[in-house]
Amino acid sequence: MVRTAIVGTGHHVPDRVVTNDELARHMDTSDDWIRERTGIRERRWVPEGVTGAEMAFAASRMALERANLGPADLDAIVLATLSPDHTFPGTGVFLQRELGLSEIPALDVRAQCTGFVYGLSVADAWIRAGQYRTILLVGVEIQSTGLDLSTESRDMAVLFGDGAGATVLQAVDEGDDRGVLSTHLHADGRYAEKLWCDASASVRHPRISLEDLETGRHFPSMDGREVFRHAVSRMPEVVEEALRANGLTVDDIDLLIPHQANLRISQMVQHRLGLDDDRVFNNIQRYGNTTAATIPLALSEAVREGRLSAGDLLCVVAFGSGFTWGSALVRW
Repeated sequence: MVRTAIVGTGHHVPDRVVTNDELARHMDTSDDWIRERTGIRERRWVPEGVTGAEMAFAASRMALERANLGPADLDAIVLATLSPDHTFPGTGVFLQRELGLSEIPALDVRAQCTGFVYGLSVADAWIRAGQYRTILLVGVEIQSTGLDLSTESRDMAVLFGDGAGATVLQAVDEGDDRGVLSTHLHADGRYAEKLWCDASASVRHPRISLEDLETGRHFPSMDGREVFRHAVSRMPEVVEEALRANGLTVDDIDLLIPHQANLRISQMVQHRLGLDDDRVFNNIQRYGNTTAATIPLALSEAVREGRLSAGDLLCVVAFGSGFTWGSALVRW
């Protein structure tokens, strides 16, 4: 019997800082308007030519160094993203190439904001089954190149940033208290169009047309009220589901890292769970919503800041497009 321990964490964000005041030059908004509704002060955007695979590599290199491992020690790669560098193949194989590896499997996960939690569940199952012993799990996004910087789309455009977070997962033998206790995943496709990007799409002939470009179907769209309503309900529910499955309570949580979608959502989830500020980690103020990268990026920073100690109970929870949502409990 083995468990899956997180033995290394890393992150990478672009150097370019995009403030709310800079966005206000492109659309009818202001620093106060954005902070009040999202909690975001700034975000990072990539310069032209930087790829998701390059950011994933930088985050992975940090995670491997913290784990005292090298690329050759990896048995598999799981990469979560909704913004692959190319339509195909997945970004995972480009990361594999950046790491100087070949032949080990590289799986891309498309569960959007919940991608890291879904990927953790997959990697944990592989390790528990004995199929692989050391897995690199990465979340990476380049959102900035797909945003409509207009007043009409400001509710979406002000939210997103670029970045990457990585974790090294490794099997630990029975008797070691560390590791993933359980993961809990859900989805409800009835709400798929509430948060989505319609084009380009294989259901269209051709996949993208001049009409699509003129009407903005290639930009993401969101029913913000519906997303908020479901997120603040589903996230506490799935945290409580994880706690019940392990015979634990909210009082046992030492640190909660929620998906960084909107600071108001995180605060509402915190309030509904009854957690103090010192038991919740948020960094959306500096990075915006980096989608599949938010949890591993925040985890890496939390580790660097000494927010987790041996034996602590970590809970991660996410909600996003699909709708998808999920949680995981990890003994540090």
